[in-house]
Formats: sequence, C-alpha cells, structure tokens
Amino acid sequence: MSGRGRRLQTSAVGGAQGVGEGWQPGGLQETALERGRGEGRGFGAGAGSRGGGIMAEAALDAVRRELREFPAAARELSVPLAVPYLDEPPSPLHFYRDWVCPNRPCIIRNALHHWPALHKWSLSYLRATVGSTEVSVAVTPDGYADAVQGDRFVMPAERCLPLSCVLDVLEGRAQHPGVLYVQKQCSNLPTELPQLLPDLEPHVPWASEALGKMPDAVNFWLGEASAVTSLHKDHYENLYCVISGEKHFLLHPPSDRPFIPYELYTPATYQLTEEGSFKVVDEEAMEKVPWIPLDPLAPDLARYPSYSQAQALHCTVQAGEMLYLPALWFHHVQQSHGCIAVNFWYDMEYDLKYSYFQLLDSLTKASGLN
Repeated sequence: MSGRGRRLQTSAVGGAQGVGEGWQPGGLQETALERGRGEGRGFGAGAGSRGGGIMAEAALDAVRRELREFPAAARELSVPLAVPYLDEPPSPLHFYRDWVCPNRPCIIRNALHHWPALHKWSLSYLRATVGSTEVSVAVTPDGYADAVQGDRFVMPAERCLPLSCVLDVLEGRAQHPGVLYVQKQCSNLPTELPQLLPDLEPHVPWASEALGKMPDAVNFWLGEASAVTSLHKDHYENLYCVISGEKHFLLHPPSDRPFIPYELYTPATYQLTEEGSFKVVDEEAMEKVPWIPLDPLAPDLARYPSYSQAQALHCTVQAGEMLYLPALWFHHVQQSHGCIAVNFWYDMEYDLKYSYFQLLDSLTKASGLN
C-alpha cells in the first residue's frame, strides 16, 4: 500500500466507519420517534407522535449532555496535565503497565544514546552517504500535506528526487516550488534509504517485547520548518525519535473526541505544473474522506465553538528524545528547519479500548455534536 493509502486508512478509518455504514443524522431520534408512535397507538396517532418526539428530544439532549461532560471526567481520571518525562527507557513490563494500558503519552530520554545515528546524522552526513539516492518527497504550496483546503481533502504532490536536492533547499543552496517534506509513511527508511539502517536499531526492543510484535513500519522524516502535519489520529502505537532538531506536538486524548469536529471531503491531490504552480485535481474514484477541518493553532471557534472546551497538551521532543504517542491520540506536528526523525509504528490492539472509542465516535456523530 502506498504511503498515501496507508495514511487515509489509518488516519480516517475511525471517522469513516460511522459515516459509511448507513448512519443518518437523525438516526437516534427517528428510532425513538418510531418507538413513541408505537407506544401511543392507544391514545391516537397524533398524541403518540408528539409524545414520542418530546421523549426523543429529551433523550438526545441527555446523550449530548453526557458527551460534553465525558472529556472532563476522563481528563480528571487519567489524562496528565503535561506530558511526563522518563529519564531512561522503561522495562517492557513497566512500559505496558504504566503507559500502553492506560493510553498515556510520555517522553523518554536516553533511549537513543547507543544509536550511531544520534551522533552521525547531519545534513552533511546525509549528503555524503545517501545524497544520490532518490526518495519520495511530498510537495505542497503551503506545507500542509494531507489536510483540508476549502471543500477538499488535499494530498501532496509526490516527486522522486535525489535526497541531495532536498538538502540543497534545506541549506539554501537552491530553490524549489512549494514546501518539501520527506514523509512517506510505508517504511520509507528500509525501502528507500537502506544505507542508513546500520546507524540505528531496526525496532525498539523493550517496546516490541511489551507489545508482542514487531513494528509495522519504520519511517524517515526530513523537511522544512514550514512543513506541518494537520490534526489527526492514527491506529498505531507510535514511538517517535528525534535525531536532529526538534518536533513540536499538540496533543488531544481520544476522550476529547466530542469537541473535535469531523467533516466529509472530496479527496484531491496537488499537481505541480511545469511552470512551478500548483493545481488541485480531484481523485475521481475515491470515496469522501472524513477529516478534521480545524487548525488547532488558530481554531475558528465561531464555526466550531465546542473546540474551546478541549484542552490540548503541548510538548517539544528534542534531539535524542523519544515520544511515546499512544494509539488514537489526536496530534498536530511542527518542526525545526531540517529536523531529522525516525518513528516506529506498532499496530494497536483492536480490543475493548478500541471498541469504546468507536462507540464514543459514533455517539458524537449520531447526536449531532460533530
């Protein structure tokens, strides 16, 4: 599967299921209305219908009230006020017990000190080692790949370029239309840059033991400061390692879902013309994509007032640090110019925790809070 296909599958699947399986905006209300009509037959159809409608509205209001109160209750029980730091990697038991099971993020120091990459990887080292190697590069006019633009969900133009071309732009030696970001997410490190593999471990041993599996993907990230990852969630346990520079994360726990809007968008892709301009081309054969239209750094609270009740966590992951980003956490990412990072995606367990999130997601949509 291409990086683009994986991205749509992993980031949008939670939103797609509720919409794609016959959900209708009035579904709960109509069910209650029908129940009211059935119960009111002995008193006349009109009276039963009116009574059922009142009952349905009262039930729907009660559901909305509970959904609005749920994030604060969950936050008080289990969401930290700030992302905690660990001074050393946890044991597999402690990682699973203290972080994976409660679905809590943390930043782990001294987890990468034995990687040669931490001391070797620089822009000059990449140029000397893999400068002539062609890599997949996302190109966008404004740095936002896989993001809402107007009434479209727009994916980046993808170009195969020698890594040296990206390095030239990062170092100011050359210009290229738009913003460049090496970000393809289908294990682009082993598939496109295998020469770099001796510089780091192929997985995170204590995480692999705790999770009982090897990572699904190992991804390499390199780009300009203008490259931004829009707010989304993934169905992966994510171990994000910064080698050089720093990454800035804005996080929301899954329990904030009632305050985070989703809408359906026609998928499209940027195309880079020979003149160096961008045009948006619809993906005709693809279904509409559920995505978050809101920019958490400058939210349109007039349009999405509920988001004002969400409480984001902010953290910066510096060189040599590893962020454990639990599955289903919403995240928005920025970076320093020329930041180099690697992340490991471990597929989440589709257990009761996942099912509860799907219920929360479905109730949010069905109640009209979305």
